[in-house]
Amino acid sequence: MADGPRIGHIKANIVLYGALFANLGIAAAKFVAAAISGSSSMLSEGVHSLVDSGNQLLLLYGQARAKRAPDDQHPFGYGRELYFWAFVVAILIFAVGAGISIYEGWTHIAAPEPLRDPTINYIVLGVAFLLEGASWTIAVRQFDAGRNGLGWWQAIRRSKDPAGFIVLFEDSAALAGLVIAAAGVWLSHATGDARIDGVASILIGLILAAVAALLARESKELLIGEAADPALIAMIWRIVERRREISAVNHVRTIHTAPDSIFVAVSADFEDALTMGDGERLIEEIEAELKAASPEISSIYIRPEKRRDAVLQPRPKA
Repeated sequence: MADGPRIGHIKANIVLYGALFANLGIAAAKFVAAAISGSSSMLSEGVHSLVDSGNQLLLLYGQARAKRAPDDQHPFGYGRELYFWAFVVAILIFAVGAGISIYEGWTHIAAPEPLRDPTINYIVLGVAFLLEGASWTIAVRQFDAGRNGLGWWQAIRRSKDPAGFIVLFEDSAALAGLVIAAAGVWLSHATGDARIDGVASILIGLILAAVAALLARESKELLIGEAADPALIAMIWRIVERRREISAVNHVRTIHTAPDSIFVAVSADFEDALTMGDGERLIEEIEAELKAASPEISSIYIRPEKRRDAVLQPRPKA
């Protein structure tokens, strides 16, 4: 029985574990190939894979930290700590991955090394492409399963789980980097100009910088606090307003305290004839119905408030 939770954890994080083991093996192979061939783009790719491995470890650590129980200092739990580590991942990709790749490419252009046999590079790049492709396929399938009919970009923007889209972006950037590295090695030997390999390294760095900027923006939004899906907000609104004891719903405000945990605050105008006891029972019934409708709703605050005194929100169309 003790192995049950551990197996469940691995299955739930199959994308992260798959990417981690693939990147560790790929990084070692790339560094060996870079040392043998002297390729700048291969060295950049090795750094890229090593940074990706560290990123997966940070995300797994962040997930573990985010599952801590609420306490006096953090009454809504630690779920948003995962968003902090996702932001750290974005910084690492930019500072380490992109920075070293661009620097290495520039130095290789300024002082190109003599060309060596590229065979080992092609072997490693081919194997890396297969492993990265497998990891990318797992990430795509898992993310696709949770899109719920949304377009890819819209699903990424609305996603509250950074682990899924970070691995998706990382693997996409890795595949693009492998193609660029292979092209750089081939063109360097075809033309006899070792500086082309340095240009490939810079291009890899620019791709990583773009991915880092995108991830930083998405992580920042999650750290600040994003509302729940519009469809869920509309559902909450409908559940509350259909109660005959409610004259009007003033506003429904939500915020994700974790990828799968939502805090809901509702302001509603209660009928004047409602007694204190009836109002308490009504609130309990609404809370129970909301939690039954969506298990992601973890905390609910319902405030009786006259419509004339409240800050009003337009009724959602969804």
